Amino acid sequence: MVKSFISILVAVLITISLSVLEQTYVKNTFSEFKEIMVIVYEKIENDTATKEDVLSAQKYWINKKEKLHIFIPHNDIKEIDLWLAESTTLVENDKKEDALSKIDVVIELIEQIPKIYSLRIENLL
Repeated sequence: MVKSFISILVAVLITISLSVLEQTYVKNTFSEFKEIMVIVYEKIENDTATKEDVLSAQKYWINKKEKLHIFIPHNDIKEIDLWLAESTTLVENDKKEDALSKIDVVIELIEQIPKIYSLRIENLL
C-alpha cells in the first residue's frame, strides 16, 4: 500500500513538473516571437522593412513551430503561418497598411494562443 501511494505521488509530481515546463516553454517561445513581430511591425510602420525582415521572422517561426506542434493544435499554428505568408507578400508589394493589419493579427494570435492552452480555471471548466 505504501508503494502504491509513493508511486501515485511520484506520477503526480512528474505530471505537474512536465506541465510547468511545457507552459514555460510555450510562454517563452511566444514571448520571443512577439518581440520579433513588434520589431517587424515598427520597421513596416517606418518604411524600413524589407521582405527579408518578414522572412527572417517567418524562419524563426518555422523553427519553433516544429516543437510547438507537440503542445498546440495544428490549426492554431497554421493560422499564424497564413497571416505571416500574407504579410511577406504585402511587404514585398509595398502595401504597408495591409501588411500592418496582417502583422497586427499575428501579434494578437501570439498573445492569445498561449492563454488558450494555459492551466487556468476558465480553460479547465
